Amino acid sequence: MAGTPTQSDLGRAIRDIADHLGDIAEANARPGLFALVETNALIQQDPSLADQLSDGSVLTAIEQEFRADDVEEMLATTSWPPTVAGCVLVQPIVVLPPQAEQDLDSAFEPLLADPTAADEAARTLATSHPEHQRARLHVGVLRGGVSVALLEITIDGVREFRIHPSLATNLIEALFRTLD
Repeated sequence: MAGTPTQSDLGRAIRDIADHLGDIAEANARPGLFALVETNALIQQDPSLADQLSDGSVLTAIEQEFRADDVEEMLATTSWPPTVAGCVLVQPIVVLPPQAEQDLDSAFEPLLADPTAADEAARTLATSHPEHQRARLHVGVLRGGVSVALLEITIDGVREFRIHPSLATNLIEALFRTLD
């Protein structure tokens, strides 16, 4: 396919990554970073890949080694060559019901002078909350300004993907900076 990859192509790449990662409950709790390369360019470079990449995807995700202790550090030290059309960050998260927000606030407010301690207290409370749910945040960007952010969550045994216009705006900006 000639032309620039679209938002739909990015969405498909994210779905392919989610399928590759498998069930959230069994998922690795570490973030993942994927380079997105145009499938046709990969096949042109190595024709022997044609059979492996014959599913019609415009973009192929290539998992990167996550070489930093946290997402912020990883993104601050990552840059992509022009052959990379975009990238996707997958961040495991914990989702809590709205009523749990006050519990979280009371747990880390006394620790705000120490951001590390406040973060740790909030994480501990979130993961031990009886109504917590594991989820994954998938954030992808393409050169040229296209972006998609999806929340993947399992509800009553069914995997769902949710989108919201203000979901992960800071991560979207950070991922775009890796393409500059």
